[in-house]
Parts: sequence; structure tokens; C-alpha cells
Amino acid sequence: MVKHALAHPAWGHRKIWAMVRHDGHVVSEATVLRILRDEGLILPAQYQRERRKLAERRKAAFATEPSGPNQVWQLDFSEFETTTGGTWRLAGCRDYWSKYEHPFHVSPTGNQHDAIDAIELALADYEAMFGHPLVEACPVDPETGELLPVVTIVTDNGGPFRSFRFESFIAAHPELHHVRTRVKTTGQNGSRERGFGTLKYERLYLDEIDDAIVLAERAEDYRIEYNELRPHEAISWNRPKEVHPGPGRPHHPDIQNQGNPANYLTRDMCTH
Repeated sequence: MVKHALAHPAWGHRKIWAMVRHDGHVVSEATVLRILRDEGLILPAQYQRERRKLAERRKAAFATEPSGPNQVWQLDFSEFETTTGGTWRLAGCRDYWSKYEHPFHVSPTGNQHDAIDAIELALADYEAMFGHPLVEACPVDPETGELLPVVTIVTDNGGPFRSFRFESFIAAHPELHHVRTRVKTTGQNGSRERGFGTLKYERLYLDEIDDAIVLAERAEDYRIEYNELRPHEAISWNRPKEVHPGPGRPHHPDIQNQGNPANYLTRDMCTH
């Protein structure tokens, strides 16, 4: 417990509990809380309140709730000021269902070219993970024979996303569909905003970052940890990379099946 708490000072006791369970130790959340409190490793209460659930935020911009990965990607920009290199902008696609973070694009600008680059990074990341381009997953309209889009890209109403070049890029990719949120409703892109907030509080704000090279390195290190190591309460304490390819189920925590099953029953088992 102490090892994980010291390695990840921005995590709360429940994430530490999930890490300990992933390590194979059968222990309760209350025990983890007590030990971390005794060691002086508990975060202040206001830090926990800042990480409110996405379900408590306003309704997302898409009409149909995603039922799996690679149905809705949320895209936006976030600014970060380095100590010597000025202000830089990060752009990245985040899968709404699995919380998986695709690679970040770092640039001094935040225009339509940068937005397109961020989507191209996500498309390349999809191909590397699944072994084929996203367009090959498109269903075919039986009446017209046209490819139907697979992924809806959700953005706000910023200039880059209203530009002709950006819309032309979307139109040239039959696997993609673009939806913009309503004006002055930033909560509709809440998963993307929350992801950037976590990136900053858990990695970028911990110490000084001199330039864009270090910024890109820190962001990528965080992305790998976020996808492959960090447990997520929104997907039942699984990791995004376990859920995103498909075999993981975000509402059925895998860690509950480790250790002694008599000590940890699922909700469905308890109700029966």
C-alpha cells in the first residue's frame, strides 16, 4: 500500500486499494484507508471532490449512449505553459466508453491542422492495436452500398472544428462522423475535459516543465500509465487498455475474481 501511495501521490485510497487487489492481496478499502492515514499519505478532501463522476455531469452531445469502444471519441485542446518555452497546446482523442487515451499531439498552435493531426494519431493507434485500419470496421448500407461511419468525433464549437479543412478531412474518412456540442455547454465534452484535468494534476503540475520536449515526454509517460496501470472507478476499477480492445467489461470488475472469491462477491451474486 505504501509503495503504491508513494509512487502515485495524486491517487486516492480507493485506487491504491485497487492496485493492491491487482497485486493479489485480499484487503478491504477500510484497511487501506486506515494504513494510509496512519502513514500520513491521505489526500486532502477537496482533491477528491474535484474528481466527480462523469455520470454527474451534463448529458453528452451524442443521442445514443455508446455500448462499446470505438463508437465515440471526444477531442479537444488544452493549454500548458512551460517555464522557458512559452504556451503549448495538447490535443488528443479519448474514447468515451473505455476512457482510453490515444496519443497526444503537442504544438504551439491549436488550429484545424493540429486537430486533424490528433485524429490521425488516434487512427494510427487504432490500427496498431487492432491490426487493421478503422475503415475496415465500417458496416455497409445495404441500400446504397456506402460505408457507414463507426466512430463519432465529439468536439466543442471552437474555430478549428468549424473550419472547412477539418470538415473536409472528416468527409474524406467514411469511418468518421463529427458532432459538435451545443454552444456554451462544455460539460457535453466532459470526459475529454476531465482527462486533461487528470493529466495536469497527476503529472504536469507536480514539478516544473521547461520546454515542449519535456512536456511531450511527460504526457506520453502519463498516457501509458493511465491506459495500462491506473485503475478507473468509472470502468469498475479496470484499466482502459484492458477494456478498450473488448475482452474487459467495464461494469464487471476483474479484480473481484482474484484472491478468495468467498470474501469478494459481485453485486449480482449478492442480490441473488
